[in-house]
Amino acid sequence: MGTGLGEKLIPVKVGSINDLARIAATIVTLGQPAYLVRFTAQSGKKIYGIIAVLRDYYKYYGLPMIYYFEDGDGKLGDGNYLLVKVDDSGEHIEVGKSTRPGWVAIPIIDLAEKPPFFPDEL
Repeated sequence: MGTGLGEKLIPVKVGSINDLARIAATIVTLGQPAYLVRFTAQSGKKIYGIIAVLRDYYKYYGLPMIYYFEDGDGKLGDGNYLLVKVDDSGEHIEVGKSTRPGWVAIPIIDLAEKPPFFPDEL
């Protein structure tokens, strides 16, 4: 059963890398595997994204989505993991080269190019 919305992922741009980190960390802490993909868009911006499936929303059940963040100035660097830690001093989000004890580590997978099923605007 199709969605009638085409065969590409539905893009949802988040406001910050912290928003994307919260989505990924929630998935991981619920026991599901999760990873981010990273690629360079035609604009030169680094795109970080997580592919998710929208569930329990009437006729859009199973709608494939990509939540993404554009790192336009490259400030996140080239680390291998998105690290998330929440403690009584607040939320801490970093891109790092390795995992750290006490942090949720979400692997970042570098893609050689944008896959054809990704939306054209990415």
